Amino acid sequence: MVKLYFCQKYNNMKTIFSQLLIGISFVCSAQQLQVVPLGVYGGSNEGNLSSYLVGEMNSTDFIALDGGTINNGIYKAIEKGTFETDYSTVLKDYIKGYFISHGHLDHLSGMIINSPEDSKKPIYGVSETIAVLKNNYFTNNAWANFANEGETPILNKYQYKYAEAGQSFPLENTNLTATIYNLSHVNPFTSSAILIENKENAILYFGDTGADRIEGTTHLETIWKTIAPKIKSGHLKTFMLEVSFPNSQPEKLLFGHLTPKLMNEEMEKLATEIRTKSLNDLTIIVTHIKPKGDAEQKIKEELTNNNPYNIKYIFPKQGERIIL
Repeated sequence: MVKLYFCQKYNNMKTIFSQLLIGISFVCSAQQLQVVPLGVYGGSNEGNLSSYLVGEMNSTDFIALDGGTINNGIYKAIEKGTFETDYSTVLKDYIKGYFISHGHLDHLSGMIINSPEDSKKPIYGVSETIAVLKNNYFTNNAWANFANEGETPILNKYQYKYAEAGQSFPLENTNLTATIYNLSHVNPFTSSAILIENKENAILYFGDTGADRIEGTTHLETIWKTIAPKIKSGHLKTFMLEVSFPNSQPEKLLFGHLTPKLMNEEMEKLATEIRTKSLNDLTIIVTHIKPKGDAEQKIKEELTNNNPYNIKYIFPKQGERIIL
């Protein structure tokens, strides 16, 4: 009888301890961020263009960072087992909103084309980007007005959310907050970056951007100064930053993009701001490669073979989850 009592007591304690561990594990992983690439390239590869879902682990609440490819990316994620559901559920229920960095087709065409099948949700962006959507794409001549402003009839499916650079705001129906920053993409034309955060972690996504030296601006310098404390504290450890061309591309033909050489030039400024010689705690997910000829392989080699700040580079693949 005594032996039975102690066995029951032990089993009860074992169950409670196991549940406690599961609970702790769930809480910790819920604070981790995940990235699901729906499209990874820049340029003309229409089935695999810039679009990344970002959300917390153990959650199906995502914000889409750009919308170059949606349909093909969702199907690829289902095919690879990243999502164990159907296309419509991911599009309508998982994607809680879109951030559009700028008004170029390789960053928004998938969102526009799939808008008839989508559900009601917000589109975040700076006023210049929303103006392009309102005046050039969600119009009767180009498509139909699925947004809440602009030409009639207004279908009111998407709600424009105007963001002010440097001001934090909540991302609706998620546990995430965001802050948008200005970028230059062939000065005076603009692009934007977005910092996504929860209580524990953060990720900084850049739309298309040229280097400050080439663009004649200080937008990246401003970002480095602003985010330096978050990097020092360990809160921000991941960038999603474009490198569109290899080093052989002439600077006068970059059209507002980066090369590995210019990436290092900007990372030198960041390291100086942080007052460190190494950025070995920083991970950069390399985006927007233009995969013409052997350019993709050259970019990968140039980044990894000349890595003076010991950055960890990730080259994303469409549909494959990245856990941060």
